[in-house]
Amino acid sequence: MKRQIPQRSLLAIAISAAFAPAFAAEAVVTTETVEVVGTTPLSGIGVPRLHLPANVQSLDDSRLDEIESQNIAEQLLRQVPAVTANEVTGNPYQADLNYRGFTASPLLGTAQGLSVYVDGVRVNEPFGDTVNWDLIPNSAIAGIDLIPGSNPAFGLNTLGGALAMRTKSGFSHPGGKIEFSGGSFNRTNTELEYGGNNGTFGWYGAGDWFREDGWRDHSPSDVKQFFGKLSFRNAAGEADLTLTKARSRLIGNGLLPQSMLAERRESIFTHPDETRNDMTQIALNGRLWLSDTQSLSGSVYHRRSKTRTLNGDMNDDYETEYEDWVTNGSTPGLEPDETGANNRTRTTQRGTGIAGQWNFSGKQHQLAVGASYDQARIHFQQTQELGELDASRGVTNLEPLAVENQINGKTSTASLFITDTYSLMPNLHLTASARYNMSHVTTFDELNRTAPNLDGDHKYRKLNPAIGLSWQIVPALNAYAGFSQGNRVPTPIELGCADPANPCTLPNSMAADPYLKQVVARTLEAGLRGKLAGETNWNAGVFRTMSSDDILFVGTSTSAGYFTNYGKTLRQGLELGLNGSHRRLDWYANYSWLQATFRSDACILAENNSTRGTAAECTGGGQDDEIFVKKGNYIPGLPKHSLKLGLAWRATDWLRIGGDVQAFSGQYVRGNENNQHQSGTYTDALGSTRTFDGAGKIPGYAILNLNAEAKLGGGWQMFAKVNNVFDKHYATAGALAENPFVGGSLQLDPDDWRRETFVAPGAPRSAWLGVRYVFGGK
Repeated sequence: MKRQIPQRSLLAIAISAAFAPAFAAEAVVTTETVEVVGTTPLSGIGVPRLHLPANVQSLDDSRLDEIESQNIAEQLLRQVPAVTANEVTGNPYQADLNYRGFTASPLLGTAQGLSVYVDGVRVNEPFGDTVNWDLIPNSAIAGIDLIPGSNPAFGLNTLGGALAMRTKSGFSHPGGKIEFSGGSFNRTNTELEYGGNNGTFGWYGAGDWFREDGWRDHSPSDVKQFFGKLSFRNAAGEADLTLTKARSRLIGNGLLPQSMLAERRESIFTHPDETRNDMTQIALNGRLWLSDTQSLSGSVYHRRSKTRTLNGDMNDDYETEYEDWVTNGSTPGLEPDETGANNRTRTTQRGTGIAGQWNFSGKQHQLAVGASYDQARIHFQQTQELGELDASRGVTNLEPLAVENQINGKTSTASLFITDTYSLMPNLHLTASARYNMSHVTTFDELNRTAPNLDGDHKYRKLNPAIGLSWQIVPALNAYAGFSQGNRVPTPIELGCADPANPCTLPNSMAADPYLKQVVARTLEAGLRGKLAGETNWNAGVFRTMSSDDILFVGTSTSAGYFTNYGKTLRQGLELGLNGSHRRLDWYANYSWLQATFRSDACILAENNSTRGTAAECTGGGQDDEIFVKKGNYIPGLPKHSLKLGLAWRATDWLRIGGDVQAFSGQYVRGNENNQHQSGTYTDALGSTRTFDGAGKIPGYAILNLNAEAKLGGGWQMFAKVNNVFDKHYATAGALAENPFVGGSLQLDPDDWRRETFVAPGAPRSAWLGVRYVFGGK
């Protein structure tokens, strides 16, 4: 984690590290500044950033405050190279965050590949490895580190990287803050924060309350977050007891057909699409000093979350029922009228974990050895209410609720790990790590006790190594190279939705499904980093991650699909960065190139792709709704090029003005995995002719954001921000699907439906103004 420490004795480093919340160390700079990074989720002796064989990206609280983002995903998108986002739902708290082609997302159905930690506690939810950005206390975050690669030290799901956050304390952030802002979309945001200490005991508390109507129809949201921390420290060690509480109601109305988007950008497809989260977590972190060079670190936590969803959808069975009615003579009065469905889910997850670690810091070694155990129990229920889609595309005339699925699940993982940074020479450092993971995933079908059902019992084991070198060639030039391996085991939702013949309406309609293999990712990374004249830093690096048995979600409609292992996939690319300061200017420029491709051939379902049923490799058995994905095809949802520019001007001692630009190239949409979809009328190998609208990809875009802050004196500040200054019309994600609403009304005959490209439209120009009061030395 990026902090500042002096190059003093090892004892001074160790003591300063003890006073940081979770991952890093801090003390007053007296000589050269050294950036320190935590090499495990638990707090330990930090390793200088330039000693590690990876280009770790860090944001401290000053950078987090500047752009006034509402959540962590937006912070990273705006400021960190190689990070992109798919705003699939249109809700600011429900973005898919992509880093080097791997994703952390709150949405079931997204292939997850990043591990996320807050104060050493992994917050990927056990049911689907999802990450709920609304449950992370935004104003309490003191800093963020994004550790690249398949680093085994950070445990399961670290395929493309690990996101490690640390929170504030009464020692690190004494004083208080009261902040209020409001503006576009009737958005209001309130933040309260206060911390302090008496030298031995510290206290800190923060509360956030976010509300808005949203810029699209039927899209209000409400997020409440609380974080509290009690801290203790003395010469023998330190401890932090934290409580996190969050409750939210998020509306994310999802993708929109391009034909409807052209008529009115604020439109939605169907509604409601509501997610309610309620989470409580308590955690205890501590460290005990055994000597000047040795310490013990430990943590224990309990996390309980409830998630309820309500999705108004098209009834997936309606098309089949209509065809049956036609086949049986189209008898008047017997035609199906259940065009819509309210799909509801209720998921309760209870997770408990414990971890311990021995740390040693010698003249040549920075060594940590530890073990961890995490267990979670999951209860899931899915229900459905059939009804009719009305003129607003909501569901009315509901029939009695029917229970579709009800399961209990349990996941557990025990791990042993070791990591060591060894100084071969004063300017040459070798880092080696290994972690052995033993995971057990079980499910119990409470609704159906007759086989085949959702009962499952799966065990996974994996030893993951990592090794790399860092060489300080000259004081202003550093080179690094490394190899790392990580794994991810299938989650209960993925194991319960893996049969192409029984696609799930996320996560509805689960069926007894095939066994899924664990994903294994191997990363090679190398680069150079250094300093130029003045305060200019630069970096240039390349990476290559090959994943075996990647778990992908194959969409069969806007809301349904199935999970499958997909041979091999490759993410490789280039990252370039430049940042610095000159007088009153701070600036950065980051570019990344990503090639994310399938490296195996396969046939997958894609009934709304214009090439369906035309590949000889897939039509031998009479299947007309498959496409052939071959080696070299690009993975949808990931732009190849991204450019980020930022500038901040301290016009006077009391006024700062800043801006940033994000530019991304185009991308293919889900359902176009073979990259061959075209608009037009096409006939498949079985003689069926269909018409398709939309190109199956979305164009690139660039947006400009501005922000400003004025210090008014006496602790008062004003701030303002404008997003998407030029009101650019753009989209961040998409999928191929059917649109039954033609000409503004529901078409009862499925033959009249349009096969279109659906997209996730980006937010229009928006502005907010706020006032802040800081006191007590903050």
